[in-house]
Amino acid sequence: MGATKRPSYRVVAIDSRRSRDGRALEILGFYDPLTDPATVQIDAERLKSWMDNGATPSDTVVRLMRQAGIPGVPPLPVSAAPKKAAAPRKKAKAPKAEAAPSAVPAATAVADEIPAEAEAAEAPAEAEAAAAPATNEIESAEAPEADAAEAAAPETKDAE
Repeated sequence: MGATKRPSYRVVAIDSRRSRDGRALEILGFYDPLTDPATVQIDAERLKSWMDNGATPSDTVVRLMRQAGIPGVPPLPVSAAPKKAAAPRKKAKAPKAEAAPSAVPAATAVADEIPAEAEAAEAPAEAEAAAAPATNEIESAEAPEADAAEAAAPETKDAE
């Protein structure tokens, strides 16, 4: 219901097994948010009779019932309670790398660090291998296929 940029809503009784936009059992009222104040008109007697027969109002309909001043409104569920505003997220800034004063000392420093980097690279590789046995299983599952392909290749050469 409504038109482009002109929303209006119906309050309906509908079977829970039907789609949201399916055929309603009964139209109980309407809500027009564009009027000042917003217009809420609900047939309280028909709404009460549906609720007495086991119908449960949605969170939105409960709010509309409160706005219309209908007595006997069920309390809002915890999920419909007003939420606190989320705190703004802070972005972590990466530290900027300092520029080397000259190219020659930087090259010397890199040459001195290469053995230390090689040792440092070996230690994480060993730690990863110990921590992730599933990766090894995947690699070993691929290895027999590679061996089979290699074994098939020499046979074709021998056949010629």
